[in-house]
Amino acid sequence: MKNKFNHGENYPTLVIHSTDNSFGFGYRKNNTLESDELFIKKFDNDLCNNLINDLNKFISKENLQNINKLSVSIGPANFNASRLIVVLARTISQQINCPLDSFSSFEIMAKRIALQNNIFTNKKTFWIYKKLKRKGFIAGKYEICHNEKNPSDLVIKETVLPKVFKELESKEILFEAIYDDKEDLKELLNLSNKNLLNSNLDSWEKVLPLYPISPIN
Repeated sequence: MKNKFNHGENYPTLVIHSTDNSFGFGYRKNNTLESDELFIKKFDNDLCNNLINDLNKFISKENLQNINKLSVSIGPANFNASRLIVVLARTISQQINCPLDSFSSFEIMAKRIALQNNIFTNKKTFWIYKKLKRKGFIAGKYEICHNEKNPSDLVIKETVLPKVFKELESKEILFEAIYDDKEDLKELLNLSNKNLLNSNLDSWEKVLPLYPISPIN
């Protein structure tokens, strides 16, 4: 098992993210934003094979072996893409003996949505939703837990994991889910760095794709 994480130390971080029509990788060599490298690509006809090929082009074998933090988005997003990137992340985690953690796509975009809509009140809650093609919504709930004078330090907690609702309460604060490849990859890197990863070797086994409805809905 790789060394346990300690605050203040620099650890190479790899993240994998997908949306409704794209996927991407993010690599942070140390705790500085200047070291970030991003890769974003729209889906193609052979996502399964190209996902691995593009990862091999994005990060060297040496850098991959030195990864100490690995995080993946689990959806809601395109079902097949969510499933494939989770499988890839689990495989890497197991092969290089690196802990794996995960975040919902809505949790990743929550801070960006809060900042864009000037929601800074501590303990204030809001929902992020995605309308289904048929009836109903997928929605998750988020709470602002910490707000220092600098809005960029906003800390948001996911209090309800995205799930299916027939209707949404009109009295609640609601925002539609809007993916942003570049900003979401950066935020996933930030969340990964802030999260003290579980040192359990079997942590990869607990990470599963999040999709509250069947793939055909």
